[in-house]
Amino acid sequence: MKPFLLITTRGEDDVAADEHAAYCRLTGLLPEELAWVRIDRAPLAPIAFERFSGIILAGSPFTVSEPTETKSATELRVERELAELLDRVVQLDFPFLGVCYGIGTIGAHQGARVDRTYGESSQAVRIRLSEAGLADPLFDQLPAEFDAFVGHKEAVSRVPDTIAVLASSPTCPVQAFRVGRNVYATQFHPELDTASFTSRVRAYADHGYFDPAEVEAIIEQAERVDVRASHMVLGRFVEEYLSSAAPEPERPALAA
Repeated sequence: MKPFLLITTRGEDDVAADEHAAYCRLTGLLPEELAWVRIDRAPLAPIAFERFSGIILAGSPFTVSEPTETKSATELRVERELAELLDRVVQLDFPFLGVCYGIGTIGAHQGARVDRTYGESSQAVRIRLSEAGLADPLFDQLPAEFDAFVGHKEAVSRVPDTIAVLASSPTCPVQAFRVGRNVYATQFHPELDTASFTSRVRAYADHGYFDPAEVEAIIEQAERVDVRASHMVLGRFVEEYLSSAAPEPERPALAA
């Protein structure tokens, strides 16, 4: 089988390792079946698309909508490299799933407005599929409504015609979308179960996602909800693109 590729940007080693483990656990992939690159540590090497079944871009403490002058040299480099990667992903309609930071990155690439209008503090929210979501092959096996963990300062507030909105929540109108046939993004975190969410909340208590005094209350609320349906997005992504041949590049400009 062709492995999937996970791209992450978390600076903390323990948080990054837990994130990779969570994606392995909830996709059902073995670590050797989910190649992992940390582009906050080193420039993104050219990707040979024909070697992979699909690509997952994980969440991040980086933002899309903050002013350029407030961003580090590393964050600006990551943005440039991801924009170049997405040029090829969209051109090839290559299987891709962006999560949280990923939805902002893909959204901005497609001309969506990404700002702080619909930020959500760390919590579980009710996700509702749109008509397009109910008919989408990645989402059509999920319940029409389900709970999922979120935590984001920014979100997509307006989409162009190239984006099909698949899901929303009461406080965030774009919780999932699709570009073309195979490029997906979610605002919610399908890789987080209760244990991983708890670890993430503790790790980012001072990063501005919520009042640090609310940590225990956030964790208590998380322990009362069932977010297992949200995990199906990862399972379906693997099933869909592992079981069918990934689109072959015309002649990839990027080499191994």
